[in-house]
Amino acid sequence: MRQIYPNHESQLARLNKIAGQLKGVRKMIEERRYCVDIISQIKAVTGALEQVQMGVLEKHVHHCVRESMEDGVELDTKVEELVRVLGKLG
Repeated sequence: MRQIYPNHESQLARLNKIAGQLKGVRKMIEERRYCVDIISQIKAVTGALEQVQMGVLEKHVHHCVRESMEDGVELDTKVEELVRVLGKLG
């Protein structure tokens, strides 16, 4: 059965904000701003990206994993997939 993937539209607004933050970091670096201020902004961008990541992961579990199980895919297969991708994130 062909899987229909979930809509991640809600994450687009966050990504647009992150793009703006990233431009701000670039500008800070170009302007040779104080290192700690730059690091602080980078941490903010990283945190925002992690929120997007968690939103996508939550959708995956609620939609893709559930649908796969309904289609007869074993839970172990989906767990291994998640462990593999989460291991790459760390």
